[in-house]
Amino acid sequence: MAIDATSRREADGKATDQRSASRTLSGEPVRELYTEADLPPGIGAHPPAYDPIGRPGSYPYTRGIYESMYRGRLWTMRQFAGFGTSEETNERFHYLLEHGQTGLSTAFDMPSLMGHDSDHARSLGEVGREGVAVDTLDDMQTLFSGIDLGEVSVSMTINAPAAIMLAFYVVAAEQQGVPAEHLSGTIQADILKEYIAQKEWCFPIDPAMRLCGDMIEWCTRHMPRWHPISISGYHIREAGATAQQELAFTLADGLTYVRQAVERGLDVDEFAPRLSFFFNAQIDFFEEIAKYRAARRIWARELRDTFGAKNPRSWQMRFHAQTAGVSLTAQQPLNNIVRTTIEALAGVLGGTQSLHTNSYDEALALPTEEAVRIALRTQQMIAHETGVAATADPLGGSYYVETLTNEMERRCYEYLAKIDELGGMVAAVKCNYPQREIADAAFELQRAIDAGERVVVGVNRYTQDDEEPIPTLRVDPALERKQLNRLQSSRARRDGAEVECTLAALREAASHSESNLMDPLLACARARASEGEIVESLQQVFGSYTETPVF
Repeated sequence: MAIDATSRREADGKATDQRSASRTLSGEPVRELYTEADLPPGIGAHPPAYDPIGRPGSYPYTRGIYESMYRGRLWTMRQFAGFGTSEETNERFHYLLEHGQTGLSTAFDMPSLMGHDSDHARSLGEVGREGVAVDTLDDMQTLFSGIDLGEVSVSMTINAPAAIMLAFYVVAAEQQGVPAEHLSGTIQADILKEYIAQKEWCFPIDPAMRLCGDMIEWCTRHMPRWHPISISGYHIREAGATAQQELAFTLADGLTYVRQAVERGLDVDEFAPRLSFFFNAQIDFFEEIAKYRAARRIWARELRDTFGAKNPRSWQMRFHAQTAGVSLTAQQPLNNIVRTTIEALAGVLGGTQSLHTNSYDEALALPTEEAVRIALRTQQMIAHETGVAATADPLGGSYYVETLTNEMERRCYEYLAKIDELGGMVAAVKCNYPQREIADAAFELQRAIDAGERVVVGVNRYTQDDEEPIPTLRVDPALERKQLNRLQSSRARRDGAEVECTLAALREAASHSESNLMDPLLACARARASEGEIVESLQQVFGSYTETPVF
């Protein structure tokens, strides 16, 4: 019987290089067998002086932060959405809610992420391309038109201008009749990881940290249901970090924000229960599960023992997970459905509180509605068909998983000790320490892929020469002109003198380090000052930032 070329290549692939199979994605050695002797000491001690695993819902929360986990309530199913103007994204939001999504996650376009208005010279060709364009309060109102902000949980992925977008959101809710104290959701606002990995900033590090602290403090006082920061390892991992680096640098960032808030005079138990985290769900299944379990254990210990938190809710790490964008391939894109499923399952078995599943076509373009629907259905099948939600932490006690968890914790503390030696995370970022570590890890992983030591199906093994292109979403270039017209219309309708007055008051407040800038920002939002105008006003006081390259 004849064997076609594809079958022959797949047969040849049975001689897989065992070097990749015997190491995790992060390069940690994997032994052939794990036994009871590999388990960390103290497990199941009666009575437990310190059981590193314990029970779900109990310190140190290795097995999950809730006793019943998903038997009590499933994770929140979010899908990241945003493209074109706020009108197009509003239509996508309604589509997702109608198909069973339980929370909204907003993607902003590059100009919005960088603090530029859509008519800025650097925005040309980028408006609405990789997310929604939001320049003004009018855009924010349109974005959530017909959606009760008192009922839906909203996540906004934006960092450097996060306080400005939060001000727009709070005022948009006010005009729906929903006060700030009734709003629930998360704004990312993790500015340290921008300097480490994502590289989207508006201001130098110190004033950016101040603005982040202002927002955490204001939300603690006025938005009790809101998570004022989502400390994000996701982008650190997407930049090429190992799992250990993602864990360590993310926790170091989080502990830095806690320390800053305490130094401002906030009691740790006032704000810590509403800090949240955002982790990557990469393709190395067991390593990812171990990462989440170690993260909870370390966070619980540090908040209780280092910062003296008394409220058990302060010890509980709540996190969102998103499947790994960097694992998606442009080659054989339907394979990405499988990758996303495995990664999503790792997030669920690792105990995530909310989950985003990437669409199979995202290596090529923004996702189509069909791709988004399949991504959402993936979560729903995991929740309702697989049985994995029936019991809390079903992998707890696994020789392999517990050993990986322990090793993940050990490696994390090695990084934390090095960061302390450098003077803390802000000082470490300023001297490019985490940036260099990530660059080295990314180089090594790509070298292994290029050499065929790390197999990527469809890319360096099991390739296909005659691939048919798949349909992708095309953002109409006319939407950029539409957004420019919206911005001009908003400016024409507002009171220019009021805008200038609020911007002047913002600059004055910014010049005094003891002033919290959230109330001046809310005044700017109500006057319909644009995002770019607000950023430029603050830059007159704070200055701008230029990165020192890392080679």
